[in-house]
Amino acid sequence: MTLQSKSLHGMWSNRWTFILAATGSAVGLGNIWKFPYIAGENGGGAFVLIYLMCIALIGIPIMIAEVLLGKRGRQNPVNAVKSIALENSARTGWMHIGSMGIVAGVLIMSFYSVVAGWALHYFVTTASGDYAGINGEQAGEVFGGLLASPKILFTWHSIFSFMTFAVVAGGVSKGLGSVARIMMPFLLASLVVLLGYGVFAGEFMASVRFLFGFDFSALSVDAVLIALGHAFFTLSLGMGAIMAYGAYMPAKACLGRTVITVGLLDTVIALMAGLAIFPIVFASPGIEPSSGPGLLFVSLPVAFGNMALGGLFGTLFFALVSVAAWSSSVSLIEPGVAWLIENKKWRRVTASACVTFVAWAIGILSVLSFNVLADFKPVWLLSFTPFDFFAFLTAQVLLPLGGVLIAIFVAWVLPRKVFDEELSSLSEGFRTWLFFILRYISPLLVVMVMTLKLYETFFSAGV
Repeated sequence: MTLQSKSLHGMWSNRWTFILAATGSAVGLGNIWKFPYIAGENGGGAFVLIYLMCIALIGIPIMIAEVLLGKRGRQNPVNAVKSIALENSARTGWMHIGSMGIVAGVLIMSFYSVVAGWALHYFVTTASGDYAGINGEQAGEVFGGLLASPKILFTWHSIFSFMTFAVVAGGVSKGLGSVARIMMPFLLASLVVLLGYGVFAGEFMASVRFLFGFDFSALSVDAVLIALGHAFFTLSLGMGAIMAYGAYMPAKACLGRTVITVGLLDTVIALMAGLAIFPIVFASPGIEPSSGPGLLFVSLPVAFGNMALGGLFGTLFFALVSVAAWSSSVSLIEPGVAWLIENKKWRRVTASACVTFVAWAIGILSVLSFNVLADFKPVWLLSFTPFDFFAFLTAQVLLPLGGVLIAIFVAWVLPRKVFDEELSSLSEGFRTWLFFILRYISPLLVVMVMTLKLYETFFSAGV
């Protein structure tokens, strides 16, 4: 007996709505700027090859396990894991996988909305023509001025938080589903337009060489760890979001092929983002393609501000970044909202408002981390600002730990028949290979990355 018959808050209208929603959860700020520049820094095509291997060995197997739990449990992450554990005579303490994911999602939302607020600010200012003819020094001063202003950061943080609340409060089909069907086509269409702009107005072939030239000499142990880490985090694993989305998945949808499609779309969008951004970068002398966050908020405004039709395409670009952030943020608070609806019998609007408010309130600490609390780096925060500490706690501790526990629960605690039943549409040979990867390879690699990153952090902090 499975838990498929349990009632839902709602259901994705079809398999493709789930794919769009899950891809929207996975595609965020990291895909738009982080993946392209870390690929270029670490061997281009050689790094991309390692990254794709990591997606196959970590990302997709753990994502399948997480969606499996949601689809089988048909409840919020906490209740789903608890019900599945009871169904299979396992300890109900495993439900805290879901609890940890809910906490991680709220904490990520608290600082993610601050960075997303930067994108909204740049969307408005680019549309207003503020960066026409701007140089690098002036762009740096503009970005510095933004970070130094608690009032401006607080305003955009609040606006983005409300945008997220508005979607989640709309429900599974009318809110999350409708926006997924609108946001993702817009995101893909925007990338295609920007890609075309890069081909005609930028240095497209330089971009191709930068991203896909096989430079194995640039690969290092650290580069492999970066690939492992990004493959895990880019798919929004370990925070309960994908599990919650899996609970709304149509019963007849093919779980394995659906998740593989999401993984492929996420990777394709990351590569398209690189091919759209770097032609503009290489066409602008003096701009470094590996400048991290500065690439997005300092270098690109300069590039767009000094190119033909740059104002139009710059506005489209920051609209793209904002939509990518928005599509990710709604999945961050959905697990907590689902828990309040099921366990406390709250109305969706009330639950959405509560979870959003908690994330927004915590996010004020991140707003102040760039100005009022910029020098507040106590040892008990590992010498981080609150913003950096929340990012570290979620990315380096809660998410990988959640992913490892999900893999262990599905591949070691539950009977093998559960895995086979939910993936029955896949061939027996492929299921066996996938189960082996999930049981032995995925958790080992995640633990390795987590341990090394924690060691590096505590060592550098002098703890």
